[in-house]
Amino acid sequence: MKHAFTPKHIVLALLAAGLVYAGYWAGARQHAATTAATPEAEAASARKVLYWHDPMAPTQKFDKPGKSPFMDMDLVPVYADEAGADSGVQVSPALRQNLGIRMATVRRADVKDTLELVGTTQFDESRAEVVQSRVTGYVERLHARAPQQRVTRGQPIATLFVPEWIAPQEEYLALNRGGDTALAAAARLRMRALSIPDALVAEAERSGKAQTRLTLNAPADGVITELAVRDGAMVGPGVTIAKISGLGTVWLLAEVPEALLGAAHVGMAVTASFAGAPQRSYTGHVREMLPGVGTATRTAQARLELDNRDGSLTPGMLMQVRLEGKQTASRLLVPAEAVISSGKRSVVLVAGDGNSIRPVTVGLGRERGDDIEIVSGLEEGQKVVASGQFLIDSEANLKGILPKFAEASAAPMTPAATASATSASASAAASSPAATASHADHAVPTNHSAHGGKQ
Repeated sequence: MKHAFTPKHIVLALLAAGLVYAGYWAGARQHAATTAATPEAEAASARKVLYWHDPMAPTQKFDKPGKSPFMDMDLVPVYADEAGADSGVQVSPALRQNLGIRMATVRRADVKDTLELVGTTQFDESRAEVVQSRVTGYVERLHARAPQQRVTRGQPIATLFVPEWIAPQEEYLALNRGGDTALAAAARLRMRALSIPDALVAEAERSGKAQTRLTLNAPADGVITELAVRDGAMVGPGVTIAKISGLGTVWLLAEVPEALLGAAHVGMAVTASFAGAPQRSYTGHVREMLPGVGTATRTAQARLELDNRDGSLTPGMLMQVRLEGKQTASRLLVPAEAVISSGKRSVVLVAGDGNSIRPVTVGLGRERGDDIEIVSGLEEGQKVVASGQFLIDSEANLKGILPKFAEASAAPMTPAATASATSASASAAASSPAATASHADHAVPTNHSAHGGKQ
């Protein structure tokens, strides 16, 4: 019986042939890919894996590969021949040069107890003079017209009219004319008790007329800081007419931070300057440490005394002040920019063996200009990173060496953690700025002070 081939049979035959060819092509490609990947797989298997981690959350370590519980990505292996917590980050000399990483040496130097402060000038109140009336009278003429007027020693301040001086002077003049020497001497003593100056008594004897006007003069050079009367005012004994403050010396009230109070003491030498004449310096000493600390500023005030014989300093001037002690001490110093402060700790990146750079927690002392004292954690001669720390810190965060400047996790986690733990960890990673900061390290370098402030 003869079978006829229909179009349906032809289509089925073509489909079968196509499937056979597709299977052969796929098998050949899979074999080629497996063959090509074999050297890479062998090389990877020869390296020892320490743990797996998520680059976006480097503090969490896992003991097997898998999906990250924080991000929808595969965990990345960290090998034993890469940087670890002890060996630090490997940074080749070429990479240091390309990134502009600058190193500095931990050095020892003899330093004095010096303080750089800011202060404001004031009148020296200990040398202020007052012009007072010792009698009852009236201000006939006020020679000083306004406060802040400069005066010199002996310059008239005010002229008083004293009517009660008329009677005793007339009596004295009459006794003198009558030749009664004993009564005249008694009258003279009475006038002295009434605060009539001897110069006015002598003028009355010469002119034969009672002197009723008293001129009060400035007792010293200075500035009138208070003027309490006006023309025609009545004054009595003990009334202050004017207050004069000298400018031969001025006080400088310097703000001393609470943390540095132990370094400031009475008698320290002072050198000061101001913006108007930065090339000129004024000398003096610490006169007194005032009690009390400002609750808002957390500073105390030191009262300094500066020599101002030429009168170039006036109250209210803002001055840069340097206080210097007499004793010297040996201290370890590093550039202040080499220290990364996180708020809870201070870290310095130290060069180790080979090309490794590792973080070291240090104890800090006082700042010395551009340097800062190291009281623990470093030794003389060690090399530290003075600039470019944020680039190394980014790499350290990725490798789990310096994540958020905190200790790495004590034990690795497993991807097969409970659902509640995974959910809590994912929530913490999403809400914490650490993940964002670590991610930002790969994109655009940020300000180092902000980066160093991570907890």
